[in-house]
Amino acid sequence: MGTLYEAAGGAEGLRRLAGAWHARVMADEVVSHAFHHGFHPDHTERLATYWGEALGGPPAFTEGGGSESAVVWMHSGNGPHEDMDRRAIACFDQALTDVGLSEDDPVRAVLHDYFAWATNVSMARYHDSKDAVPADLTIPRWSWDGLQPPADGTER
Repeated sequence: MGTLYEAAGGAEGLRRLAGAWHARVMADEVVSHAFHHGFHPDHTERLATYWGEALGGPPAFTEGGGSESAVVWMHSGNGPHEDMDRRAIACFDQALTDVGLSEDDPVRAVLHDYFAWATNVSMARYHDSKDAVPADLTIPRWSWDGLQPPADGTER
């Protein structure tokens, strides 16, 4: 069956998905607020590379200097924001349609589950303080079977 990375179209498929999601969130009056401070000019490419690594692709995000702790830190310290999270997930689901993944495509359901988990769990653990984010988090790996245990035993 291959990895989710392969099933999602590899680097190019995830670039298209990241671009579609970014366009959707920037058009959403609630979710776009998360970008009011600005964003990296290569946000879409970096997001696609991050997703790629999480979904079984090459470790390009971490090899390029990115870290899970930095990603979680960026999403922390803002208090709970359930409505924004729900809308971000809805934008992701719409982006899946935008890139041509049909409702009955098995990769669509798994990608939805990954994004919903990442939004509601992984990125939501440190609402109270950025200072609480551990410095040694590793990128969570997701497969057809869901979240995988860390290979090195570190916290995610």
